[in-house]
Amino acid sequence: MKQDFKMNEQEVLETFKIITKYYEECLKDYGVKSIKLKDSKGNYTKDALVLVYLARNYPNTKAISKTELTDFVRKFYPDVSDVQQARHLSKQGGYNIISGTRGDIGAKIGAGYYQLITLEKPYPSFKPDRRSGIESADFESLKKEYDYKCATCGSIEGKPHNIRKNEITKLQEGHMNPSLPLEIGNIIPQCQVCNRPDRDRWIYDKTGRVIEIADSDDGKRVVEKYFKRVSTHTKEYFLEFLKKLLKLR
Repeated sequence: MKQDFKMNEQEVLETFKIITKYYEECLKDYGVKSIKLKDSKGNYTKDALVLVYLARNYPNTKAISKTELTDFVRKFYPDVSDVQQARHLSKQGGYNIISGTRGDIGAKIGAGYYQLITLEKPYPSFKPDRRSGIESADFESLKKEYDYKCATCGSIEGKPHNIRKNEITKLQEGHMNPSLPLEIGNIIPQCQVCNRPDRDRWIYDKTGRVIEIADSDDGKRVVEKYFKRVSTHTKEYFLEFLKKLLKLR
């Protein structure tokens, strides 16, 4: 059943004040993204509109469909076709917004729905942007140590890729452990093929080999896919392993 969530300008302003209060008191120190109410032209930002709509009557929030969010934003941006802000506000912005489509753990809402859970804690798997502004000279020195080769596949910078022969190899700053800052000591040179798809799935050693699964949403999905494929015997082994592990805590 579609909910009638009409908000006038006064409600938007009052709700945004509540969001700002919790941001300053609770979320700012976690590195959660600060949201601007209006842009340089004095128009409400789409991020603010979506967050305000999800936060209506906080803390008694409700699940809101993507269609309903889009309809609300269209009151201010008539030409908008597809509102993606709710998804970005959680995973990239850090706001504790669950998604029925994404299949968040504990989510009891349908596909295509979003719900703001709390403004006191960030989205559980949120990792703030830890890039530290690596000096290009430092990365050049690191590439030289690796003979200008991708640590993972060995493709040489500026030459045809070892696997994708039609592409020229470009070395990038590969994140060894995505839970730690992207800085020298946690970087290996990786080509554009090895770095992009696996960025948040694995933990690498200095030789470019995978040594662990990353503690991230992508890492969790790797584990889920793995357990769907392994034998019953292997599943039983890990079940006993987890039982022993959890008893130690």
